[in-house]
This record gives sequence, structure tokens and C-alpha cells, in this order.
Amino acid sequence: MKILTTSIYLFLSIITWAQPQLRHDLHFTRLASAWDEAIPLGNGMVGALVWQKGDKLRFSLDRSDLWDQRPMKGLHRKEFSYQWVYEQVKKNDYKIVQDYFDAPYDREAAPTKIPGGALEFNTGNWGEANYVYLYLDKALSEVRWSNGVVLKTFVHATKPLGWFRFENVTTDFVPELIAPKYQLDKTVNPDSVKSNDLSRLGYKQGVIKRNGNNITYHQEGWGGFAYNISVSWKRVNKNTIEGVWSISSQFPIKKENVTSSSIVKNALLRSFIFDYQSHAAWWKNFWNKSSLHVPDTLLENQWYRDQYKFGASTRRGAPPILLQGVWTADNGRIPPWKGDYHHDLNTQLSYWPAYSGNHLDEALAYLDHLDENKKNYKRYTKLYFGSNGIAVPGVTTMDGTEMGGWIQYALSPTVSAWLAHHYYLQWKYSKDKAFLKDRAYPWFKEVAAHLEGITYKNEKGFLQLPISSSPEINNNRIDAWFLQNTNYDLALMKFVFKAAAELANELNLKSDAAHWNKMLSQFDDFALSGNNELMYAPGYPYAESHRHFSHAMAIHPLGLIKWEDGEKSQAIIKNTLSLIDKLGPDNWNGYSYSWLSNIKARAKDGEGAAKALEIFAKAFCSVNSFHINGDQTKSGYSKRTYRPFTLEGNFAFAAGLQEMLLQSYAGFIEIMPAVPASWQNISFNQLRAEGAFLVSAEKVGGKVVKVKVVSEKGGKTGLKLPFKKWKLITGKGVKVGKDVNGIINLTFEPGGHWEIVNIDMSYTSNKKISNPR
Repeated sequence: MKILTTSIYLFLSIITWAQPQLRHDLHFTRLASAWDEAIPLGNGMVGALVWQKGDKLRFSLDRSDLWDQRPMKGLHRKEFSYQWVYEQVKKNDYKIVQDYFDAPYDREAAPTKIPGGALEFNTGNWGEANYVYLYLDKALSEVRWSNGVVLKTFVHATKPLGWFRFENVTTDFVPELIAPKYQLDKTVNPDSVKSNDLSRLGYKQGVIKRNGNNITYHQEGWGGFAYNISVSWKRVNKNTIEGVWSISSQFPIKKENVTSSSIVKNALLRSFIFDYQSHAAWWKNFWNKSSLHVPDTLLENQWYRDQYKFGASTRRGAPPILLQGVWTADNGRIPPWKGDYHHDLNTQLSYWPAYSGNHLDEALAYLDHLDENKKNYKRYTKLYFGSNGIAVPGVTTMDGTEMGGWIQYALSPTVSAWLAHHYYLQWKYSKDKAFLKDRAYPWFKEVAAHLEGITYKNEKGFLQLPISSSPEINNNRIDAWFLQNTNYDLALMKFVFKAAAELANELNLKSDAAHWNKMLSQFDDFALSGNNELMYAPGYPYAESHRHFSHAMAIHPLGLIKWEDGEKSQAIIKNTLSLIDKLGPDNWNGYSYSWLSNIKARAKDGEGAAKALEIFAKAFCSVNSFHINGDQTKSGYSKRTYRPFTLEGNFAFAAGLQEMLLQSYAGFIEIMPAVPASWQNISFNQLRAEGAFLVSAEKVGGKVVKVKVVSEKGGKTGLKLPFKKWKLITGKGVKVGKDVNGIINLTFEPGGHWEIVNIDMSYTSNKKISNPR
């Protein structure tokens, strides 16, 4: 056995780079001919898709707060209450419920997210676009035509504008601003997936004005809402034209936003290069937060592209990620599922990668949105449930107002509990005491109060909901309601009271903690089959393929049933997963594979987790890496082969790969707990663990050779040692405890760090892996 010396360890190449590499970038030999295959650019508030429509270069422009927020017609009638729905279920008279609360979502055109518009450039005499690139590290797209013309374009990382720069153009050209068609002679039958014609919104067509090198578009929407698009350009030298576009919005009774015309006027005074410097600096900082390398090229590329989309989709000060983010469908229709906020899975999965991916600031955009809408949620809670505290509708507009739909999920009593999990994760990964006191615990307290108010003790003495559901089991039928707690609702209620007690203790609120623990003790165990498989509800097993693993919430994401708890929990996890595999993927969506990878990682099944991610990346993504729901290869990975674009599958994918590389939910840090045996060389840098610890590690030749832990806030953690013998390379502000069953206890001061290397391994090569850039 060859022992590596400290000097050799220090010489080992780091095979994870802080910035994405050329191989991670998107690159094509032609422009896409469809909007959902386009090059995506964005900053959480505005976005653009770069593609070719006919013989013209097209920028599809979007802004995340372009919303028609009219009340859902027919929804708010006197019967609008959880109690009335319960009575209809008990009477077995459910059609009237569907007519009142589900049908409006499909029947009515709004409320809905709406698209912005588009810019088109006549490139017909430039020849073919034979080089199309998206540089992920700089969030910059470049297109080259056969005649030598070059386009460089980006959406600024922090400003609501996009730049374009055409080089090697000697003749002037005038871009065309294309407005959505709000006035058409025909309509399309309503369908919540295929969407509806924009003309059904009833808007008067907006006005486009041209004045020299400036074009503006003003569109009036519903209820005093309006938005503007502006574009301006100038020739900076005999071969170069630069231009800038922006979208601004205005809602009644809200502070007036800076207009798009002012934004582009001031930007044009600065220049493309000037704005690009601050834009690139933001993205450099974003990419420096974390990075990874795995030997599976498909998965590594997808992770970087999904991290890019995450950085392009969320920003504090902007609305959080909705179904299509800042890339609303550019097809003349209302977007799929109205582009809204679906809280029965979609928004939650979209923020999973933020925590271990070390992007907590971006995750706060989600929680800012929830806190801003508390007053509206309380109105809804009192109106529909008749309870105090906070419930959140499962399908909402931008301001959190309910939209109806399949009400088992659109008006589920436990939505706010799943959202509470994100407050919990933000606290656990940040250890921000002010956030805990001012935001996380108040949210939990309100959600717990709501759940306490609507549960009752059944004949067995356990707390339960009057009617319960499990998304999206049995769709919108009456049997989608259960008269016993589903495992989905039960897991969320147990989680809320368990976490509320934990957070109250952290704040030294002993009486609160005692009360929440008492509530927790009054819930029954999870419903299990005779084979120790999680069921949907007592007497209702997981018996057919389904896209939503709602019955397994206790395993992931909530961690109430953990592998680390021992044989009983391991049997439940293994058997539940075995049944999911056995019944197969006929009715899965792409996000099902992404979620499955996270669950399999929790089961320490690296082969299974990697396989699920591989299928997602190769079969359920467009060429530009967008998740498009159905199996595009038609290879039997799902009977669903349609292609509506939504983002949650992408972000759950990124979280799944991170879960394979680092886990900390069980109270200690575990390095590479679920990676395939064939993955011999792996590394990651600054993934975040619970407790505000930043962790880096490297595996070479199949063995972990190095681990580094940095503490932001100080405190205790455990590290499950990935090797038996280790040597300290560097350490400061850390007290090292005893090794207990392979877990070593570490107590850090704020800013403390600890780095160790494996000194008991065979190592035959330290071949440097070259940086391709």
C-alpha cells in the first residue's frame, strides 16, 4: 500500500472548477426554429429566448410580473368552504363541487400569466447562422452568420434590460417590435395544457410607436394593469450596432415603476461593454458559490445548465419562479396551466437545489413572496377553512390569490405546511437567527395554528383532517378525497409540529415547544402495506404508476423516515422504492425521475439515483435543456409524450445530483453517500450542509482523498469519515471530538475550517486533469 505524503496531497489537482467549462455550454450549428428550443437568457425579472422564426432572428421577451389577476369568475360563491366540500363528499354528491370550483379554471381565460412580446431582426441576406453559443459562465449568447455578422446578447444580471450587439454589419437595419395578438377573429377550445388563444383575454390591442432609433409598445391589461416594451439602438462605429430593450409594468395603487423607455435611454448612454462588466461580475460570484465534477458527462452538463437556469430565474426583488419562469411560451396562447404558481409540487421542487447548492440568497425570493402575501393568505384561510393562521392555495396568482382547479390540491389544507419546509431549510442551512425569529418561526406558528384549528380527534383518539387528499391521486374525482389522513397530509402535519417544536426550543420558547410536541404526539403512524410499503392512505395502496410520489413525502423531502434510523426505516424506504420501480413509469412526467433520484439518494442507492437522472436528461429535456414533461424519445420511459415546458424538473434534477454527493439531513455530514461504484473520480466545492457548513471533497481512483469543512456561523456537526485513517492538512477555530461509530464530532468557531486527507490508500496516478478553457 502506497501512502501519499502531505506534499503529494497538496499537489493533487482540483478537478472541480469554480466556473463552468466550455463543455458545459450550449452550442449549436444553427438557430432553433421553435421557442422551447431557444437560447434562454434571464435575471428573475425579465427574460429572453433567442431563436429563428421563419427567416428572422427572434427574441421572445418576457417579464415575470406580467399578470392578468382578475378574480376567477364564479369561484367565490357562498359555497366556497372546506366544510361545504366535506358535506358534499359525505353525501356522495360531487359534480356540483367540480362545476363550482374546478370548471372555472379551464373555462375562464384568466387569471393568468401573459407573455410580453418579441423583437425580430431581418437576417435574410446574412446567410445561415452556423454558430450558436450560450456561455454559461458569463450568461452571454453569441450567434455568427456565414457572411461574418456576429451577435452578442445578454440579459443583465441585476437590471431589467437586455443588450444586443451586432458586429461586422455595414448596412443599417431596423428591428421590429412584435406585440402579442390580443385581437383575433377565432378562439380555441379551452384546455389547461394546450392553452388558449390570447384574444380570449379581451384586451384592446396595444399600440406600437416608432421614432427614429426607438420603438415603444404600450399594452393595457385588466383592471388598470399595463406594461411597456422599449427598444433603442445606435451605431457605435462603422461595423457595430448596439441596442437595448426593456419591459416595465405598472399595477394600480402600487408605486410607479421606472418606465422601460427611461431604462433603455439611460442604458444606451452607458454602452454594452460597460453594462456587461457588472453583469459578468454577478455571474462570476454566482458560479463561485459551488461547483462539481462527476464522470458522467451527460449529468454534469445538465447540472451546470440547470444551475444556470436557476440563476437566470430567481432574484430577490422579483417574483419567484413560476411554471415557466421568465420564458413564457411564445406561441400566441395563454401559457400551459396559465403559467401560474402551482404549490402542489412545482414551486417547491424549483427551489430544492438552492440549499445544498449554496444559493440561499436566490432562495429568499421564494420566501419573500410568501411573506409579502401573508395578509392575502389569512383572508383565504378564514374564508375557505374558517380557521385562523395561514393556509396557502395550491394554485395561485402572483399575489397569492386562489384560482381554483382540482381543489383537492388547489385548495388543499396542507399546502402551507409544504411551504413551511422551505423556511425550515433556509434556517437549517443558514443558521440565521434573525431569519428564524422574524420569519421562519412566525410562519410555522401560523401554519400550526391553522392545522390545529381544522383537525379533530377520531374514534381512535388520533388527530385527523375531515377530508384528506394526496396530489394528484384520482385526479379530480370524488375518490380523490379520503376520510382518513393520507400519508401526504399526515407527513406534512407531523413535520410542521415537529419542526415548530424544534424551532421554538431554539428560541427558548419552552411552552410553545411543549404544546407543539403534544400536538405531534396525537397523530397516528404512517399507513403501511403488509410488505412495509408506504400507501396513499389506510387501505389504499400505491397500486398503479403515478407521476407524483406524494405518498413518499415522509422519506423525501421531509426526512421523517430516514435511512439512518435503522432497519425498520430502511425496510420501509427500500420496499416503497421497490414498489415504485415495479409498477413502472407509464404515467410519470420528467420531474418524477428527478424526484425519484432524490429519494434513491436518500436510500444510498447511487446506481438508481444516477439512472433516474440519466433518463430525465436524455428523454425529458429539449435540446436547450428545458424540462418538457413528456418522453421525447418515445422509448417507453413514460406514456406521456407531450411537451409543455415547466422548470421544476430541471431544478429537482440539480438537487438530486447534489443529494448524491452530500447529505446532512440526519444531523451529520456524509460525503458521496449515493454515487455509483463506477464513478471513480468525483469532486465538489462548497456544497452547503445543514448548520451553515461549506463542504468540499475529492475522490480519486475510487477513494475519497480529501475533505474540507468551513463553518460560517460556528457550532457543532458530525462528519461521517469517508476513510479510516486521516491526516490534518489545515485547521483553525475547530475542536475535534472522538470518533464514534465512524462519525467524528466537530465544534467550530465562526469562520473555522478543517481539512483532512486520506493517508491509508493505494494511489498510482496523479495525472492532472486539464482545464479545457
